[in-house]
Amino acid sequence: MPSLPKRLPGSCCRLLAAALCCASAAVGIAQKPVAPETLKGPQGTTEVGLIDGAAYRIDIPPDWNHNLIVYYHGYAENSVSYHIAEKLTGRPQPMLDRHYAIVESGYSEGGWALQQAYPETEALRRYFVKKFGQPKETYLVGTSMGGMLVAISLEIDAQGYMGGLDLCGSVGPSYVSMDRRFAQRAAFDRYFPGIFPPLVMTPPDYEQSSAMRDKVLAALKANPIAATSMRALTGLHNDPDLAWDMDYFTFNIADLQKRARGNPFDNRNTLYTGTGGSASDYDLNDKVRRYASNPLARAYLIAHYTPNGHLGKPMLALHTLYDPIVPPNTLTLYTNMILAAGESRHFVQQYVHREGHCNITDEEVGRAFDELVAWTHNGPQPTAGLLPEPQLR
Repeated sequence: MPSLPKRLPGSCCRLLAAALCCASAAVGIAQKPVAPETLKGPQGTTEVGLIDGAAYRIDIPPDWNHNLIVYYHGYAENSVSYHIAEKLTGRPQPMLDRHYAIVESGYSEGGWALQQAYPETEALRRYFVKKFGQPKETYLVGTSMGGMLVAISLEIDAQGYMGGLDLCGSVGPSYVSMDRRFAQRAAFDRYFPGIFPPLVMTPPDYEQSSAMRDKVLAALKANPIAATSMRALTGLHNDPDLAWDMDYFTFNIADLQKRARGNPFDNRNTLYTGTGGSASDYDLNDKVRRYASNPLARAYLIAHYTPNGHLGKPMLALHTLYDPIVPPNTLTLYTNMILAAGESRHFVQQYVHREGHCNITDEEVGRAFDELVAWTHNGPQPTAGLLPEPQLR
């Protein structure tokens, strides 16, 4: 399976170049899909099939403007499949309504599948070009983990794209956001021992479940002082969000330990603060269990993926102000990388007045996309901050 090479941050340029080579090699292997199905009708043309074990979907509206959207879906437990009779829904819909063709890969693996998603989606894009012709313009759109893939694509090879729209993306060094999740699970284990299986190593077959979340909720209710400390530490607003995160993060941890073939996480130098006061912070830091990472597993996590901030083309990011899974400050470190790379002219962060992960309406997605398109056509750079209201006509 083609993959991004395992390099440390000091080899960023070689990492990006080698990753692009891997993607090109993947395309060379997969010139044709396996048994594609095509449906043509008043709503346009839909094609589904397989390229190198990755399911894909192509949608072309009847009034196609000969522009293309390369769409990256978010984190999923399993690879995504597509059915020819299903109507396109979700994040790509506003772009389809604007007469753009859409291509999206289901990735050949679930989980934190960056090493599969980038080359497989690039293979799909090239297949589209070969079959339907070179689009006049191509844009990237990605949701959650897909937002990270938008940034990766622009950093690796921005030349073929006009720009990218990142929706509630987990953008930035993977080791930062994933270490945060691991550290929070370690803190939870200090307050509520025995609820979850061991952190190192988490059983590779761990699955999320409503039963586990109910178990966590019961434990939080039974120990409200510890529950308050955990909510304060994580910045979460309520116990259901906390229960969901601990269950979801446990799956993330198992997924990456399995991918890295060892424990890539390290909380030995983590200083836990914000639990509600100095005394409770002292207590947590004194008693939380500390874990060392395996060096080779750590290198895998760093390689998949540590960005460098060299976007090359405009990227507009849109987020809610309260997101229990991908906190809005996740992009802060990446913003600093962009500044250090001298690429601030290519990045704008906006938000909407709403809570929840990716709780962004289709209308808001469409508005943000319109801003991105205008920006790439020598229009004004979008204004950072609150997504502007639509202009009255």
